Amino acid sequence: MFLIYELGSNLIYKQLIYVGASLIIAYIIFFIPFRKLSKTIYGFYWLSMFLLILVEFVGTKKLGAQRWIEIPFTPFSIQPSEILKISLMLMLALVIRQNPPPKEGYDWHEFGRISLLILGPFLIILQQPDLGTALTILFMGYGMLFLIGVNKKIWITLFCIFAFSSPLIYEYGIRDYQKKRIHDFLSEKPSHQVTQSIIAIGAGGLRGKVKDEATQSQLKFLPIATSDFIFAYYMERFGFVGGILLIVLYLFLIFHILFYSLSDSRDYFLRVISSCVAILFFVYMSVNIAMTIGFAPVVGLPLPLFSYGGTSFLTFIIMLAILENLLAFRFDLKYNSPSAKGPLAQLVRALGS
Repeated sequence: MFLIYELGSNLIYKQLIYVGASLIIAYIIFFIPFRKLSKTIYGFYWLSMFLLILVEFVGTKKLGAQRWIEIPFTPFSIQPSEILKISLMLMLALVIRQNPPPKEGYDWHEFGRISLLILGPFLIILQQPDLGTALTILFMGYGMLFLIGVNKKIWITLFCIFAFSSPLIYEYGIRDYQKKRIHDFLSEKPSHQVTQSIIAIGAGGLRGKVKDEATQSQLKFLPIATSDFIFAYYMERFGFVGGILLIVLYLFLIFHILFYSLSDSRDYFLRVISSCVAILFFVYMSVNIAMTIGFAPVVGLPLPLFSYGGTSFLTFIIMLAILENLLAFRFDLKYNSPSAKGPLAQLVRALGS
């Protein structure tokens, strides 16, 4: 908020609206009994898939990509790929809870069934085109499966297939502008955007600069300083010490969320949701920071809960609200039924009554 205010006073008012609306929506979502829903989750997933397909016919183009649907009679639009992240996360949690992995992990049959839920939206989003979001969904889905449990022979086989087919994927599976981003990343001289970002980061030094001396951002040399490259502006203002502190805070949050996937091996709904949320935070954070320092191609992945914008902020806040719901009401599943026994079950039932 502080950095956004420094670069443009009008943006701060919009961001305050985004934050306020997101917290109100999260408060409502917190009380939805996700563990008790099944048909609703199925419906939500297929509705989000329908919206993804609808983008192809009625979607609007922004910045050369067709990813948004205008809401009639309003100035707002929605990005179905962001909705899909939430619905896919819930769908995977429901499917895995209904059919937990055996001790040796999922076999090819079950792995294939779950993969269809991930690959369907991945291919649709890839055509919009939105390579960053498509790969994010791929990492989230298969990263979660890796943590939940899949037979190791499957991972070895898939790695070999990917290694041998990667030249064909590069030649025929990605667009020319995406190839250019890869070329810029691999070239000795980074692109103009990344060059300005690296200059801003280096100019910050150990402890950063005051606002008037942060010339890269104040004189508009740094592109997209409030969203995609906000980490570079943050480093210019607060230096190496501030950058390390921010990364440590992100890692603390990621490992804290990931811990819940290990807290109860029988609660697969919580394990899947916490794994997906932690992976998304890690992917967004690591890719965004890596691209600002030239270690990754430039893709449109914002720094989670930090960059300016409402869509990404709302998505992460909703995911955290779902996770909080599962944590706050997790004892309902084990102790609230009449057949549950033991002193803890009696205490929970007494408090509930």
